Amino acid sequence: MDLLALFNVDTASELLWVMLGFAAQAMFGLRFIVQWLSSERAGKSVVPVAFWHFSVLGGVMMLSYAVYRWDPVFMLGQAMGLAVYFRNLWLISRSGDDGEAPLPPSSR
Repeated sequence: MDLLALFNVDTASELLWVMLGFAAQAMFGLRFIVQWLSSERAGKSVVPVAFWHFSVLGGVMMLSYAVYRWDPVFMLGQAMGLAVYFRNLWLISRSGDDGEAPLPPSSR
């Protein structure tokens, strides 16, 4: 199977950038899995600090890909998202809260 043809790229370098884009999307997907599992464990909707770490990692990776593609719409969207993710991490660090909800009494 010709991966270059499959992903409609001409060089191995371009293929690596496409793989980075897929890895970035995986980071975004993992953040929702982390949030879902944390909410299930807490018995209510919570947003753990790990959600924001996955958001930053995925956002930086996606912004890198957007810059490589030189897509200003994509770059602006990712940059704005990163501002929100970093702000939330800063607020969490200032509050001293780890972002995790305590387990319900029945789970202890």
